[in-house]
Amino acid sequence: MKSDGQSFTMLRRLLKWVGGFLLVITLMIVLIIAFFNWNWLRGPIERMATEKTGRQLVINGDLSAHLAWPRPSFRAERLTFANPSWAKEKQMVAVDGVEFTIDLSELLMKNVVLPEVRLERPIVFLEQSADGRKNWLLDHDQKDEGSRIHINHIALDHGRFSYDDPVKKISIQSEISTQGEQQAGTAKASIIFSAKGQYQGLPLTVHGTGGPVLDLRDENIPYPLKVDATIGHTAAQANGTITGLTKISAIDLNLVLRGDSLADLFPLIGIALPETPSYSTKGRLVHTEHKWRYENFGGRTGKSDIAGTLQVDTGGKRPFMQGELVSTVLYLADLGPLIGAKQGSLAKAAKQPAPSSGQTTIISAKARVLPDEPFNTDRWSTMDADVKLRAKSIHRAKALPIEDLVVHLKLRDSVLTLNPLNFGLAGGDLVAVVSLDGQKDPIRAHANVQAKKLLLGKLFPTVDLSKASIGQINGTFDLAGEGNSVAHMLATSNGKLGLVIAGGEISNEMVEIIGLDLWEWFRFKMKGDQPTKIRCGVADFSVKDGVMKANALVLDTVDTNIGGAGTIDFGKETLDLTLNPQPKDKSPVSLRGLIHIRGTLANPDVQLDKVKLAERGLGAVLLGIVNPLLALIPLIETGPGLDSDCGRLIKKAQEPAPHKTAVGSGHRPAP
Repeated sequence: MKSDGQSFTMLRRLLKWVGGFLLVITLMIVLIIAFFNWNWLRGPIERMATEKTGRQLVINGDLSAHLAWPRPSFRAERLTFANPSWAKEKQMVAVDGVEFTIDLSELLMKNVVLPEVRLERPIVFLEQSADGRKNWLLDHDQKDEGSRIHINHIALDHGRFSYDDPVKKISIQSEISTQGEQQAGTAKASIIFSAKGQYQGLPLTVHGTGGPVLDLRDENIPYPLKVDATIGHTAAQANGTITGLTKISAIDLNLVLRGDSLADLFPLIGIALPETPSYSTKGRLVHTEHKWRYENFGGRTGKSDIAGTLQVDTGGKRPFMQGELVSTVLYLADLGPLIGAKQGSLAKAAKQPAPSSGQTTIISAKARVLPDEPFNTDRWSTMDADVKLRAKSIHRAKALPIEDLVVHLKLRDSVLTLNPLNFGLAGGDLVAVVSLDGQKDPIRAHANVQAKKLLLGKLFPTVDLSKASIGQINGTFDLAGEGNSVAHMLATSNGKLGLVIAGGEISNEMVEIIGLDLWEWFRFKMKGDQPTKIRCGVADFSVKDGVMKANALVLDTVDTNIGGAGTIDFGKETLDLTLNPQPKDKSPVSLRGLIHIRGTLANPDVQLDKVKLAERGLGAVLLGIVNPLLALIPLIETGPGLDSDCGRLIKKAQEPAPHKTAVGSGHRPAP
């Protein structure tokens, strides 16, 4: 046996020999790598890429590498990669130079991950076909989402990028370059970019700046971004950060938004907002997980100011929007587009001449005032909503004594409800509950409006005589109809309208003017107006197929009983009412006669009954020929007016509508 010393000596010699061998092998590998011409691999790499993708890869310049585990880096110069045959452009990528690292640990799991990529003057065309193929997918059919290259960070000096998607009507051409320090990652470096083309079929222009490196997959580091964009008639300026450029995980931007109507945002954000006048807002846009929040914004829509916070939760079966909005001064005209009214339509209609008595059924489109723009119910199914709006003050025409507004809007499963829709009116309130069922075509609509404690003296602010009138008006509007616009809903409506004045006083001078009692009117002018007590006031209309018919139309005072009859036609937008004043006291000089209210809703025409006036006037003239004193006889009022049965009329006016179905049988088509 060999001694232990001899064994140890032999083992030491063996280790030296093995170590020397490994050292020689390592030196040989290092020498091979150091002096290896990587250009020898261009051909095999090009052939392998063509075989795997069916598209030609060409490396026209040098190929070099720096090997390091597990992320070796490579550089290729003058590289091109072809598009599939269906694409519009021949090349998908053409670049003067590309440097990239590849993650070998991911490659072993058949995932191509490039942690870092630097491009020199790239030209890139990305395209999606009408049948869903994407040219950036590397399988032969360009449909396998797993056959893509995953890039974490990109740095570049200057490049051009294009993207086309004919299905979504997107075609964008952009340019990106670096300003400041040219080395990516330095604090002073940043990219500048611009783009033009179309998005969702709308013209697009964008320019802005960003951080030095595009962090495509990092969902932890906020990427600084400043953007000024115009899409269609919508303009936006944003300044802040986005985390995760390809799969956004967070957004924190100061956002300024301007446009012609909030409804124009639907193709951009997929949220159905109402039609509005032109708007401008400024606030903070925050996004985390599945919630988007436009908070503490302020701005204007039309002439009205608007402020508040809106939040959209995209985690459910459809987006759900919540918010609370407030307006210090709301211009009533700015609400018009929300209900389908065209801007300035009321003023234009008021200028149209009223039709003659033989033309009441022929109303031109310009003379119509009921909103006829259809609601876009297709968008109602894309979201749910719960939004509250409070307007502290209403700016309106002098003839409309509206004071404030509170509305709570809910949209769920294509059913839109306003509960309540509360207007402050003439010192009281109009409290409405409105329901529009967008699941039906046409829309099924129902509105119940309660008039509470409206002050008679404030109801007609432009009439000086109303200041001497006191009393409260209460009542109910209960209408149901079908149609995709307010005009069509009213033109097919059925239901009831009832207004009641129980007690109070009204200007006696006003009553005498209505009754054409010249003697009493002159007397009040000389000694001053003296209010007369109201026994009752009743307006009781039934509504069938869009026509309001007066069941009772009475203003009964101590001095005069004014009765009325007639119809209001929503479909034709015409009036045909007759008032019959019946004075209860005697008067030596009165031209009492019927008063006809005709014409259109936009331009009512008030006329005296010319036949009755002519009879009285002719009688006065003929008797005056005989004796001037006899001329007064036809003008003497003997006071035939009688008291109304106020209790019965009020009770009937306050009865609920007998039926709340949308339309009755045989309803006529809306205009």
